[in-house]
Amino acid sequence: MAKKLSIGSWAYTFGPYEDNPVPFDTVVKRLSELGFDGVEIGAFPPHIDINDYPMKSDRDAVKGLIAYYGLEVSGVAADFWSHPGPGTDEAQENDFYFKLFKRNLQLALDLGSPSIRVDTNADPEAGIEGVDRQTAWDRIVSVWRRCAQVAEDHGALMLWEFEPGFMFNKPSEIVELVNEIDHPNFMVMFDACHAHMCATVGARQPGEKETLGENGVITLARQLKGKIGHFHLIDSDNTLHNNETSTHAPFGQGVLNFDEIIPVVMEETGYDGEWFAIDLCFWPEAWEVTENAKKFLTPYLEKY
Repeated sequence: MAKKLSIGSWAYTFGPYEDNPVPFDTVVKRLSELGFDGVEIGAFPPHIDINDYPMKSDRDAVKGLIAYYGLEVSGVAADFWSHPGPGTDEAQENDFYFKLFKRNLQLALDLGSPSIRVDTNADPEAGIEGVDRQTAWDRIVSVWRRCAQVAEDHGALMLWEFEPGFMFNKPSEIVELVNEIDHPNFMVMFDACHAHMCATVGARQPGEKETLGENGVITLARQLKGKIGHFHLIDSDNTLHNNETSTHAPFGQGVLNFDEIIPVVMEETGYDGEWFAIDLCFWPEAWEVTENAKKFLTPYLEKY
């Protein structure tokens, strides 16, 4: 299957763009001009916030805009961060998180997305106040398994994006959590930058640091064989953005060897998704380097 190329729209709203975000319609138009195949939607302000697009007609208008410019939707990153994370007491009350997931799943479906992204939404070191780590783990496993089933029932893949900025970021935890949930519709969003910071650098890990050596990205990818449902590509310079989560450095400004990483993911892990998705989250000149990012990945798209 020929791979398609998209980029996350949040790159033009986060961080340096917070006070002057690039409008969503401008993003879509520019991606079309550059020859992208799709856009990955940041479903939170100031782009496609669920509260600003409550009706199906509102969402159809977004779909129409994207289609007008010849693009598709590669995925939706929903706004779960404005609400209690899945391991919290609040998430358990009246089945709050599960209902929140279903509302965001419907948004993703209405926008024509093949998938919906989640994370643990809890500080990796401090954890969740008043909740021990095992209880948080058990709660997340339980509710995410239910979420994966309802997503499957409606034809959307559920993707967990692990990263150093959220709880359960050690390589063994990443692999174990996916295996314990053990649902065919629950897979990981494998971000090369996050994988490097989790498996090679061991950033923001509580207690004893756990890494997988200099080729941690590749080792972790192999350990997640059969569990990778989506592929985010961007470089890493071994640092964290604001000491929180991975710095998503433009291709060529980091240390990752994509001539090694991409073949392993494509040929050894069983990844059969349609998309390569670029993630320039928090990069101060994301708008300016978008075209170069596409040029960097074009040879890989042609090969795979």
